[in-house]
Amino acid sequence: MREDTVVRNYAETLFELAERDGGAAGYGDPVAAVAGLMEDRKVIEFFGTPRVSADTKKEALERALGDSVPPMLLRFLTVVVDRGRQRLFPAIMKDFQALLDRHRGIRHMEVTVARELGADEEEALAARLSSATGAQVIPTLRVRPEIIGGIVIREGDTLYDGSLKRQLDAMRRALMATELQGQES
Repeated sequence: MREDTVVRNYAETLFELAERDGGAAGYGDPVAAVAGLMEDRKVIEFFGTPRVSADTKKEALERALGDSVPPMLLRFLTVVVDRGRQRLFPAIMKDFQALLDRHRGIRHMEVTVARELGADEEEALAARLSSATGAQVIPTLRVRPEIIGGIVIREGDTLYDGSLKRQLDAMRRALMATELQGQES
């Protein structure tokens, strides 16, 4: 099974457990705290090394997280350790946050523009995207001058390309096709 599929399965399982345990919304901050903890290089090395036993890793989780996370989350993390998948903690936590955001009606979109946007323009862009989608949109902006103008939006595997570069390329292809057809006649 592919690693991203395994991560998604674990994240979905955690989401379902959280829903049964009073609602996934209550798990947002604790999962974010676990994700933050798992960004530390020493923590990653500790959980990634096979020299440390699963029991020691589970004890470390219980000491570090103890009463600060819901018991169901702690049990979930220990099961992940039992199955030897602890190196997937950061990805599982990230996917869980994405599921939680989707549940809350929040969509994340990567938006590429040709030039830097001012704060007012960023807010207006987020508002227009939210209005168009009917959901709260959190855009992540990238600047790529080579798109010349317009906007490119990526959400997951879906790409909306409204860049001037794409439009010019399409015009060039159409003109070349017309020119080739004229030469064949």
